[in-house]
Amino acid sequence: LHKFINRRDRPLITDSGGFQVFSLAYGSVHEELSTGGELKRASKKGRGTTSHGNGPPVKVTEEGVVFRSYRDGRKIPLTPESTVQAQKSFGADIIIPLDELPPYHIDPKVLEDSVEKTHRWEARSLNEHLKNVKEQAMYCVIHGGLSRELRKKSMDYLTSLPFDGYSIGGSLGKNSDELNKLLQWMMPLLNENVGHVDRRSKPRHLLGIADEPSVKNAVLNGIDTMDSCYPTRLARHGTLLSREGKIHIKSGKYSRQYGVPIDPECSCSTCQQYDRPYMWHLLKAKEPVFMSLATIHNIQYMNDLMAEQRQLILEDKI
Repeated sequence: LHKFINRRDRPLITDSGGFQVFSLAYGSVHEELSTGGELKRASKKGRGTTSHGNGPPVKVTEEGVVFRSYRDGRKIPLTPESTVQAQKSFGADIIIPLDELPPYHIDPKVLEDSVEKTHRWEARSLNEHLKNVKEQAMYCVIHGGLSRELRKKSMDYLTSLPFDGYSIGGSLGKNSDELNKLLQWMMPLLNENVGHVDRRSKPRHLLGIADEPSVKNAVLNGIDTMDSCYPTRLARHGTLLSREGKIHIKSGKYSRQYGVPIDPECSCSTCQQYDRPYMWHLLKAKEPVFMSLATIHNIQYMNDLMAEQRQLILEDKI
C-alpha cells in the first residue's frame, strides 16, 4: 500500500473491514446504499436488507462474519485470522483486529455477549499477528458502549494482552457530549499502570471520529490519533469545512461569491485555483470532479486542524 498510494515514508493504519461490514446492516453505509447515495436516514422498510438476495446482509458466528457484497450479492467471509493476514499482506504499519460493532440502542445482555465475542476474536487476531510480527504493530479495540462496567472489563482484559496500542471503538455515544463524557472517564484509567502492565506508555487511538468538536475534546483527553471517513464523506455530499464553519455549497448564496475561495486561509490546491461559485456550479451540474476537489480541500482542512492541535501541545497550551 505504501508504494501503491505513494506514501513511502509515513505510517499507514488499516482496519479489519468489520465497521464497513456491520454498517451494511445498519449505520451510514446502509443508509447510503438504501437511499441511492444520499445522506438521508434509511426508511424502516429498507433496514437490514440490501438490493441483492434475500435474508440479512450480515451473519455473525463464533468463527467470524459472513456478509453479502452490495455489488453482486455473493457471500464473503471474514475471520479474525483472515483479516490479520490481509492487513499484513498490505504492509500496514498498524493493524486493527476484527471486532463486532453493535448499534447504539442494544439490550445490555446482548451488548455483554458482543463484548465477550469481540474479546475472543481479538485474542485470536493477536495470536495470528504474533506468528510473524514483521515490524508491524497491532492495537486492541476497547468495547462496551456507554456501559462503564463493560468498558472497564474490556480495558482490563485487553490491556493484559501484549497489544502495541489501545484503540477505543464500539458505540461512542449519540453525540459529541456523550463521547466527551466517556473519554473523560476512560482516559485516566488508561493512565494507570496495573500490575506489570504499562498502560501509560502505549498510544491511544479513537476509531471513527473526526468532527471538529470531538477532535478537540479527544485531544484534550489524551487521544493520540484518530481516523474517520467524516471529511471525505461530507465532501462527496457537498459540505465543505472552513474556519467560518461548514459550507453547504449547494446553497444559492454561494453562486455569486466570485473570487472567494472555500476558505481564504486554506493552502490546498482547490482553494488556490477555484472559488465558491465554481464549486457550486460543479455540484449543481453533477460534475464528478466536484468530489475530488472538495475532498482535497476537506482533507487539507483536517490536516491544518491537527497541525494546530500539535502546536498547542508543544506550546503547553493544552
